[in-house]
Amino acid sequence: MENDVDKKLAEQYFPRFGKIAIDMGFVTAKQLKEAIIEQVEDDIVDKPHRPIGKILPENSWITKEQIAIVLNELFKEHD
Repeated sequence: MENDVDKKLAEQYFPRFGKIAIDMGFVTAKQLKEAIIEQVEDDIVDKPHRPIGKILPENSWITKEQIAIVLNELFKEHD
């Protein structure tokens, strides 16, 4: 069930999460692309879905503090 929630949230917010992270200089387009590839590869082999916001810090490409900043900006857009 949690995996379904992660996947639904990722589908809804990922494109903006990645763009905001790049626009803020927290990750590069190349890093984001590599994270997307990891995510898709996991999905193809039926591993649990991992949101981009989990893959990026696992690879030390973004900090938890930077993720919080991106999420604050992302949800500010929806107010």
